[in-house]
Amino acid sequence: MSLRLALLNAAHDAEHNRRNFRREVDADLVEFHVTEGELPEGFAFDGCLVTGSRASVYWDEPWIDELASWVGEAIDRDVPFLGVCFGHQLLAHTLGGTVAPMDSYEIGYRTVEHDGTNPLLDGVNEEFTVFTTHSDHVAELPPGATEFARNDYGVHGFRDGDVFAVQFHPEYDPQTAEDVASGKDLPDERIERVLDGITAENYRAACEAKRLFDNFTDYVRGRQITGGEGERVAGDD
Repeated sequence: MSLRLALLNAAHDAEHNRRNFRREVDADLVEFHVTEGELPEGFAFDGCLVTGSRASVYWDEPWIDELASWVGEAIDRDVPFLGVCFGHQLLAHTLGGTVAPMDSYEIGYRTVEHDGTNPLLDGVNEEFTVFTTHSDHVAELPPGATEFARNDYGVHGFRDGDVFAVQFHPEYDPQTAEDVASGKDLPDERIERVLDGITAENYRAACEAKRLFDNFTDYVRGRQITGGEGERVAGDD
């Protein structure tokens, strides 16, 4: 079953996001440059992806408010969502959670743990490697949302109905990781440590988390088959 997903690209330089998500997601992605005010005119999508961004959801910028408004209406219309990094935070903010600056910056390949209960991370070891880069976090989950992944920096995954969100970057390839890390305003020694950690071994380990993209599209397909419930029912092949 072919899926049509809206790719809400929140990067100011959209190239990396476009390449990475188109490579990883098995669906027809219709891209919108939301930082330029591009938003879908309707909601005729099987699901939506909200990408990372250098922006913070609490910035006073019109495109962020417009994006949050569209996303909120799409959620009300039962459109499934997957948010990554900024997308994770935007979904939390839109659903009534709290996003705030962190005391320290998380960046580089890190370990995250999940509780084994969420279909988004089916087939992923409960302790797994991911690339992270963020200075904001979900400080308070939306009402009714359930956390399913975290590390010592805080929440790395939550779910609210058909809305799934992860703080880490499962879509990153090594080139993206290097380019992003090199551009951060952090001490040179820390940047060098992060760059030294962008190895073939760490990237191979982080590829395990890419499974969540197939899990999300499988969830969306299953939701269509079961008439709105994304969980598989007993006896399904």
